[in-house]
Amino acid sequence: MTDAPSLDRRRFFIDGDWARPHGDDVHVALEAATEDVLGVAAMGTRADVDDAVLAARRALDDGPWGRSAAGERADVMERFAAALRARSRGTSTLVSRENGMPLSLSTVMNGLAPGVLLEQYAQQARDLGFEEVRPSANGATLVRREPVGVVAAITPWNYPQALAMMKIAPALAAGCTVVLKPSPETALDAYVLADAAQEAGLPAGVLNIVLGDREVGAALVGHPLVDKVAFTGSTAAGRAIGAECGRTMKRMSLELGGKSAAIVLDDADLQVLLDNIGPASFMNNGQTCTTQARILAPRRRYDEVVDAISTYARSMVVGNPLDRGVTLGPMASEAHRERVLGMVEVGRSSGARLVTGGGRPAGLGRGWFVEPTVFADVENSDRLAREEVFGPVYAVVPHDGDDHAVELANDSEYGLAGSVWTADEDRGVAVARRVRTGSIGVNYYLQDLGAPFGGVKASGVGRELGPEAMASYLEYKSVYVSADLLG
Repeated sequence: MTDAPSLDRRRFFIDGDWARPHGDDVHVALEAATEDVLGVAAMGTRADVDDAVLAARRALDDGPWGRSAAGERADVMERFAAALRARSRGTSTLVSRENGMPLSLSTVMNGLAPGVLLEQYAQQARDLGFEEVRPSANGATLVRREPVGVVAAITPWNYPQALAMMKIAPALAAGCTVVLKPSPETALDAYVLADAAQEAGLPAGVLNIVLGDREVGAALVGHPLVDKVAFTGSTAAGRAIGAECGRTMKRMSLELGGKSAAIVLDDADLQVLLDNIGPASFMNNGQTCTTQARILAPRRRYDEVVDAISTYARSMVVGNPLDRGVTLGPMASEAHRERVLGMVEVGRSSGARLVTGGGRPAGLGRGWFVEPTVFADVENSDRLAREEVFGPVYAVVPHDGDDHAVELANDSEYGLAGSVWTADEDRGVAVARRVRTGSIGVNYYLQDLGAPFGGVKASGVGRELGPEAMASYLEYKSVYVSADLLG
């Protein structure tokens, strides 16, 4: 086994082996920082999706996975975690080359987090108890937790390994089987999961991986043998998936977009803000759904906050994400860079004031780079404050006190993340409780892998992470029996 992943992925992982695709289309992956060819991956068709779903169905209904005990699944999952951990260095580097994520972050999110999640849900499977007997008026009821079935996991390119495992791990723990459709922008690293699954002895058909475009994703969502769709991506795509799942009565969990607010109160310690704003607002080149790109600043300290945020933006080191000192890498693709720069032009054409950034950084002629960009004097009704940019572009909006800040934060179609910055934690918690969002931090924002994560409003349906995620991969069955089972 080598730590360096293959960069030639012309077959799909289906039914425990490498299958030839039905079509001839391939995706040529380019390195985000250099625009050089990185590797090649086959693109799927509806026929490939059908093969993968049928394999997952057989593994659930007829194979050993569907009849396995929780402890047996947990053992396999722990071997899977060990196999991924052995590959972590190569996987982390590959993802940084694919999507521009700084290597220090990729080491955690793509190298370490997948194994941690597998081990976490393996333990939950051991601890849960999939049956219990309850007394009833007529005798007793055997309440069973059973796997929801075949899961279609559709993942984006920004945190490809972590976001895939946030679906795969609880699904496997629950006893489900999975068909994973990764994003073409990170076409190569997904198959590291297959390499590790084979090494760990995951039974054939339990995990299947087919790369494809939107048509392939639609075929997977609409497949009659898929029981649940677990999706992370844009709100527009989520609406379409939600409509199809509603039509066919499929279970679903949708983790979608955001335009989250970092609320700076009038007593905030701006050094604390500078020390902790990175993970809240600037993580992964701004290519994070939880990015708090609306900075709500108190009017009486507005200039101070603008200066602080701009100082942080200017301090970022832009360059190749494989260089350890770099804190801002490129966008994941040329098309995405152009979209981000288009939103910069939206800001320029509004009444907002460009404070720093606003273009491509000097000296970086190759690669899909965008300068960290800060606009001040943004109205909360401006497009820049309402639309998700998914890049390093930030809007500073003034507020007139706690009530007004909460009103502005909630004046959004989204509700995914947020933060409150204050010298008084009790005051911060009080404000946080009033913001309609799925997660929010006080004086920092970092996800807790043991707590539920997801959004409200247009930011999604359902929760990932924590025991709440595993519950979404289970169905309940009541078996009415005699009182003899009560013991």
